[in-house]
Amino acid sequence: MRYRMHLESIPLAPATINLRLAAVRRLAYEASDSGLLSPELVAGIRRVKGVKRLGQQVGNWLTVDEGQQLVGAVRTDTLRGKRDAAMLGLLLGCGLRRSEVASLEIEKIQRRDGHWAIVDLVGKASHVRTVPMPFWVKSAIDSWSSAASISEGRLFRAIRKNGARWGSGVTQNVVWYVVKNCAKRARIEKLAP
Repeated sequence: MRYRMHLESIPLAPATINLRLAAVRRLAYEASDSGLLSPELVAGIRRVKGVKRLGQQVGNWLTVDEGQQLVGAVRTDTLRGKRDAAMLGLLLGCGLRRSEVASLEIEKIQRRDGHWAIVDLVGKASHVRTVPMPFWVKSAIDSWSSAASISEGRLFRAIRKNGARWGSGVTQNVVWYVVKNCAKRARIEKLAP
């Protein structure tokens, strides 16, 4: 119990404290099996409860107005602007991660039960999910893919300084720079996709 109170006194996240307590519980269990600790002492250690996780907002959350400012900061009259608008749409409207946006293939965008969705999206920890897509995001993707003549493979491609599309894809760093540049134009500070 003293160790738990010590962990709570230093600025650690509840998940970190619980992880450390779990390690101590496991060590006590192994020590008991080896005869190094008495079963009564181990039972006392195992009774120490973990820290409750309170519903805390983690990261930088955008307000609805900031999201609209971010999307509004994109100039959609250029090929680069159409690509950037589609990227922001997937991040904001579908909740995709940077890596998911960068690796998204156009074949994954399908109509299911009368609605557009990204099907069989492999995300963090190899979890497979289907993500619904709002109409405004689909419109932005259609605008980009038709202007860039993309009908297969990765949805997003690099754009040269002269405005021409090239390559077979982008990295998640490109998605990062797109968001940072749009946030700068929209005067939004401390933004991380």
